[in-house]
Amino acid sequence: MPNAKHAQRLAIALFAAFALVACSKENTEAAAQDPGHASGEHGASSSAGRPKGHIAKGEELAKAKGQATGQSCVDCHGAEGNAPIDDTYPKLGGQYADYLAHALQAYRGGDRQHALMSPQAAGLSDQDISDLAAYFGSRPSQLRDLHNVNK
Repeated sequence: MPNAKHAQRLAIALFAAFALVACSKENTEAAAQDPGHASGEHGASSSAGRPKGHIAKGEELAKAKGQATGQSCVDCHGAEGNAPIDDTYPKLGGQYADYLAHALQAYRGGDRQHALMSPQAAGLSDQDISDLAAYFGSRPSQLRDLHNVNK
């Protein structure tokens, strides 16, 4: 009898594991086919518990001149975050919204330092950060991975 009970519990555990894998694969495939999945545009909340970002508000903020430097996001990163003023400035368009938000939070908190970004981020609220991240995350991406890039 103990073996039958053990086998039944094992079967239930295996069934649960297979169900989780199947659901995870479906969600991963759906996210890969949806470029907006990381932007928050579909009502998804942040994995960091940030407030929901609003793309339209983020676009306004991206074009507004910051008090600390007199620059806007698009002055340095270009329209839609895809045309930086030089190669040392990153392309933001299409980047994961959570990544962008974490970077802005790190600049704001002093964990990440940059002569322009640190003072720009210092004046941002959590909602501003979420909005900017949602906006740039929703833009078309010109990002590429570096696999198979010739040296």
